[in-house]
Amino acid sequence: MKKTCIVIAGPTAVGKTSFAIRLAQQLQTQIISADSRQCFRELNIAVAKPSAQELQLVPHYFISSHSIKDEVNAVVFEQYALQKIADLFKTHDTAVIVGGTGLYIKAFCDGIDALPNIDTAVREGVIAGYEVNGLVWLQNEVKKNDPVYFAKGEIKNPQRLMRALEVKLSSGRSITEFQTQQKKQRDFDIVKIGLELPKELLIQNINSRVDAMMQQGLLDEVKELLPFKNLNALQTVGYRELFDYLNGDITLNDAVERIKINTRQYAKRQMTWFKKDTSIKWITGNLPLSALEVNTLLET
Repeated sequence: MKKTCIVIAGPTAVGKTSFAIRLAQQLQTQIISADSRQCFRELNIAVAKPSAQELQLVPHYFISSHSIKDEVNAVVFEQYALQKIADLFKTHDTAVIVGGTGLYIKAFCDGIDALPNIDTAVREGVIAGYEVNGLVWLQNEVKKNDPVYFAKGEIKNPQRLMRALEVKLSSGRSITEFQTQQKKQRDFDIVKIGLELPKELLIQNINSRVDAMMQQGLLDEVKELLPFKNLNALQTVGYRELFDYLNGDITLNDAVERIKINTRQYAKRQMTWFKKDTSIKWITGNLPLSALEVNTLLET
């Protein structure tokens, strides 16, 4: 019989962590996180990392496994997760992957094309250019150097634009030449479960979570990370807004409100990504999970 990996996906604040823990406990297995920020040991509160108590309930992997100074991307995650899954399947029939980073989940399930090594000086130059000159400059540079990507890529996403530009400047080839989109076959079954909530409840969860993060000391966490604010790992919701406050650009109340707004927008983008995947079974995120329901979910 083939082994089975259950992938739990969905937007931020929908309840993925608690659901995955309940599922893993019922299946007596372990969890691999598919979150592009929870893997950094220096980031805790703003990335909604599982609590110490939750981590004791079920072993987790790809949590606090890397430093913010490390290069972590979808290719790194694919290799990490496949190796960990292979290890888990030596003693378990099932494993759980949970997270909201759609590209990481896609890389694990379908494979991802490896990009060329990027020269450090090139990367630093691209980042510095963007920080000084802004998005319009970055768009113009990509349009000039990689018009093929510019014509069909995400030209409002600075991270994707910087990646396209650094690939072109390092290799002389368009990033599109490395994107074959050929789906890889895995030697285990994959069941995808999507968690969703009514819009009003999800917004309420997001707002409550941000308020709780501030009470837990998020501002102090961000203050400690201020020297590293230009690292890619910190270009994320919950940190950028408080960096702006610490720089004196906005008030603290404005920063908190922006975190809530940006988190809601991020959740919307996550749902847009996941809804495109017709293989995902959608269920309500806050329902209890019985053994019968687990068996139903695992039916392929």
